[in-house]
Amino acid sequence: MDVFPFRNRICWPDSALDTGGGLGHVPAMPLVHVDLADRAYDVVVEAGLLGRTGEILADSALKSRRVAVISDETVAAFHAETLLASLASAGFRPTLHTIPAGESSKSMTAAESLCRAMIREGHDRRSLVVALGGGVVGDLAGFVAAIFYRGIPFVQIPTTIVAQVDSSVGGKTGVNVCEGKNLLGCFHQPSLVLVDPETLHTLPGREFREGFAEAIKHAAIRDAAMLDELAALDPESRDVSADLLARNIAIKARIVEADEHETKGLRALLNFGHTIGHGIEASVPYGEMLHGEAISLGLRAALFLSERHARLDPAASARVLALLEKFGLPLVLDPHIATETVMDRLARDKKFAAGAIRFVLTDAPGGAFVSADVSPADLQDAITHLRTPRNPV
Repeated sequence: MDVFPFRNRICWPDSALDTGGGLGHVPAMPLVHVDLADRAYDVVVEAGLLGRTGEILADSALKSRRVAVISDETVAAFHAETLLASLASAGFRPTLHTIPAGESSKSMTAAESLCRAMIREGHDRRSLVVALGGGVVGDLAGFVAAIFYRGIPFVQIPTTIVAQVDSSVGGKTGVNVCEGKNLLGCFHQPSLVLVDPETLHTLPGREFREGFAEAIKHAAIRDAAMLDELAALDPESRDVSADLLARNIAIKARIVEADEHETKGLRALLNFGHTIGHGIEASVPYGEMLHGEAISLGLRAALFLSERHARLDPAASARVLALLEKFGLPLVLDPHIATETVMDRLARDKKFAAGAIRFVLTDAPGGAFVSADVSPADLQDAITHLRTPRNPV
């Protein structure tokens, strides 16, 4: 369903997936189309979109008047009033459903609670879910939309860097269990994604900076020129250009189009830095380490293994590591996190197929590939490497 009627304002080149290829300049108010046949949708990036949500949805093919807005308590305090007023002014009847902020809310218990609250409010299969928040809210709200009355449409309004450049696009939804992160879920593509860079202004510094781990990952695997653009940013400024956000989104979109359900190996490239990163994240209590902070450590480990198995130039590694440092992201593993614990957690990760390790490596900035050459011993060596200080080249 094409819910956004003017996607032809911008055309993204097929070269977006070319190794090392940049995406070029993105015009003002960029729009990225995610071409998934009958599940296609648009990602619109523009300052001030939050206050225009009602107008945009009224002009779309999403004709439901009943809207369940799902957010967390922190984000709702900043942005829910603007969103609800916009929806109401356009003739929608919204209800607000909030969860406590943090990864611990991404659970089956929270999903059931939200579904029951929506039923009590009179929502049914003709309703629409709007996810307002970061990755936790987006994953949970998308999962709720996927299971509510066996599936209803949902719209993503991501409010963090991680969610805007990564998790809001691609249709992965789910919740965590004690045994691991994102182990329960399904693919349920959004009908529309609205990215308003102004929502970043309310983020605390740590939550703002952690998101750049995903942008640095995108540059490392698909757009080497973006490394220089990220290096030119002020880590303390909340003024992130729509162009930069759209370039990241386009990288994710093109890969998702080519391998929606991660069955062909291409979508696995987005896991660069995530295998060990997720293992580290799952080794500490929820909330103790932010996703981007764990991915930063995972990226250092992946660069170490890329030097070992893909002949990556150490100077190229140093360039990426310097960027992670620039945004205040960790590169040294806490000594209290045991290697055995990390190995146990990553062994449960979905990125292991039939017990085999499928590890993403890079041989040069802007290029990545999935390797079967990484052994458990390599993973242990990489984790040990994370315990050493970084020595800039």
